[in-house]
Amino acid sequence: MTIWVNEQIDPSGLVYACIACCDETQAQSCHDSFLKNLSDEQRTRGWTVKMRTVDSWEEVPVSALKLA
Repeated sequence: MTIWVNEQIDPSGLVYACIACCDETQAQSCHDSFLKNLSDEQRTRGWTVKMRTVDSWEEVPVSALKLA
């Protein structure tokens, strides 16, 4: 099973927001939303958005909103 994990990461490397789901289209929409909602100031200060895949729910960060 492939699970897409979207993370919004603050300048210190901490995950600020995380959403995981099994649907690639939904994951891409979430990723686009995370990118769109970063302000210019956040980008300048080093905030990043990352989408990655994992093979099991055990690999998803505990704090993630999990959409099956």
